[in-house]
Amino acid sequence: MHKLSQINRRKFLGLTLGTALAAPVLLHNSQAWSGQKKLTFAWNQNAFCLTPVVVAKELGYFEKNGLDVDLLNYSGSTDQLLESVATGKADAAIGMIHRWLKPLEAGFDVKIVGSSHGGCVRLLGHKASGVTQLNDLKGKTVGVSDLAAPGKHFFTILLAKNGIDPDKDITWRQYPADLLGIAVDKGEIQAIADGDPNLYLLEKRTNGAYVELATNLSGEYARKTCCVVGVRGELVRNDKPTAAALARSIVQASDFMLENPNQAARIFAKYSPKITEDDLLKLYNTLTFDHHPTNVDLRDEIAFFAEDFKSIGVIKPSTDTKRFSQHVYVDVLG
Repeated sequence: MHKLSQINRRKFLGLTLGTALAAPVLLHNSQAWSGQKKLTFAWNQNAFCLTPVVVAKELGYFEKNGLDVDLLNYSGSTDQLLESVATGKADAAIGMIHRWLKPLEAGFDVKIVGSSHGGCVRLLGHKASGVTQLNDLKGKTVGVSDLAAPGKHFFTILLAKNGIDPDKDITWRQYPADLLGIAVDKGEIQAIADGDPNLYLLEKRTNGAYVELATNLSGEYARKTCCVVGVRGELVRNDKPTAAALARSIVQASDFMLENPNQAARIFAKYSPKITEDDLLKLYNTLTFDHHPTNVDLRDEIAFFAEDFKSIGVIKPSTDTKRFSQHVYVDVLG
């Protein structure tokens, strides 16, 4: 895995184990001593990349930060997940920033307060179809599980930056995620843009039939975040220390994963019976759990992605991306 020095990764939080145990003191005094704040946290337990959520729950990071967190498994669309937070059905959620930007631009009252890691989507080429590098995609068809999926949007941007017109040079076709490999076998598509573990398991079954063309950590994206933490706008406005405690818990759990991947895999394995602990360890190596920016760094990354999405028409041309990032991100950790 990519590792930074402990000093760099923890400089703003002091995330030694001792600090983690003392973390509730960082909340406002009445909360720290009068009991834990109860929150409902929405997530998708099928997403192995969200292992920090269950690590925070099962190893007590939420509790150490003064929180009593109920996890709400949300397998619906990201718009529905964000709506659940905006309307108070959940207090917070975690998910891919690529899928959040448009709903947030549309006015969902959800504020980004933290991040967990980078990674999550990949683009595979089918060798037998002659797709072994990005330029081979010209004139080809790429399969996606959703035409509004993060992978579709991200690789549309990446291809454009590499001189490939994502509209004229590429055909995008939607299939259920578990049928993407079959679509390749039938010759209907020659590449797949999706996430793991779906692509990992496909590669494992087909024994070298695919080659990775790019990921959302390729090139200039190598040190960009992917999964972010958002909370109800009302919560962050009225109880900023609680929002800070939640963001801090996820960062602490992400740091734990970086240093203790084997234990993290054991914890998450029961949520994902189709993936072994060994498979989880390999998948963790594709993510950057050392990269969870805050403050100006996260705000700048939000603006960066907003500019990207503006370039493909997902974000409105009139949107001031700097002001947008300042509006949707609240620095709760200081």
